[in-house]
Amino acid sequence: MNKLPDFPWDRLEPYKERALAHPDGIVDLSVGTPVDPVPQIVQDALTGAANSPGYPLTHGTKALREAAAGWLRRRHGVTVEQQDVLPLIGSKEFVAWLPTYLGAKRVVFPELAYPTYDVGARLAGAVATASDSTLAAGPEHVDLIWVNSPGNPTGRVLPAEHLRKVVSWARERGTVVASDECYIELGWEEEPISVLHPDVCGGSHEGLLAVHSLSKRSNLAGYRAGFVTGDPVLVKRLLETRKHAGMIMPAPVQAAMAAALGDDVHADRQRERYGARRAVLRPALERAGWNIDHSTAGLYFWASNGQNAWDQVAKLSEIGILVAPGEFYGSAGGRHIRIAVTATDERIGAAVARLQ
Repeated sequence: MNKLPDFPWDRLEPYKERALAHPDGIVDLSVGTPVDPVPQIVQDALTGAANSPGYPLTHGTKALREAAAGWLRRRHGVTVEQQDVLPLIGSKEFVAWLPTYLGAKRVVFPELAYPTYDVGARLAGAVATASDSTLAAGPEHVDLIWVNSPGNPTGRVLPAEHLRKVVSWARERGTVVASDECYIELGWEEEPISVLHPDVCGGSHEGLLAVHSLSKRSNLAGYRAGFVTGDPVLVKRLLETRKHAGMIMPAPVQAAMAAALGDDVHADRQRERYGARRAVLRPALERAGWNIDHSTAGLYFWASNGQNAWDQVAKLSEIGILVAPGEFYGSAGGRHIRIAVTATDERIGAAVARLQ
């Protein structure tokens, strides 16, 4: 196994202490953790399934799998069979362990990316390549390529044409494409599309996996609720491995997840909350000297005032605002910061006031 990097968020502690010292308290925009209530329909489903003394199914209940398939069909124009849905204990564990499940020797992921793609490659002892171009992969075989749209940290949306090219390139080489789509319901200026959509994959899911999370859509980060679907052969292989490893979502969480995926009302309301927060925070940042790049979807602003990322972090911490330096997501982020919009309305309002 390759040596793991230091956990990057530990380096933010001095800046967090500085922000905490603000008379009106910290505005923590560094981590995209949900702060709004878990929908009541989900809470009710969780408590209703609390009496679950037996072992749950690794494959999940049929009700959960049908709810996931129904959501993909209803909201994203993607058709999968319910047996090809596999629940996850949050999507992060799957991102970290997929290269190991596949026995991958070489993994490619975006140049600016969620750090766990790199961690997953290291855990598998694989060669990790950060690149936005398949040309950079060279002639050597690639076992797994990650795409992430809408992207974290940039909020960039990959158009169908780009995704088609990646899929075509991968199929010619026998490479698995894993698409991290946890922000897919949060398109703002652009509309994200799934790698499993017919316009991208031509109606075949061969060699493709799409990873979804309910953390952002339904405020279920604390429940650890996600799922993967796509190529039936790959999903079956993953299911068998996860059975052996005991990677099982608790039965009450399965019931809660089924309820969440079956209800669009709460998701639309949550989207409206995030949209309202974006609408007030963005102009305040721009007036204060930050340019916003990409950020057409997702829950973050990818921002820069031209300075070194850590200088920007320090500047904002002086007024009690904590953000993440772009270099957490790759060396190309050295002059950017990532600003989350997952704080409460009151804290977003406090940030706006301090930026004036």
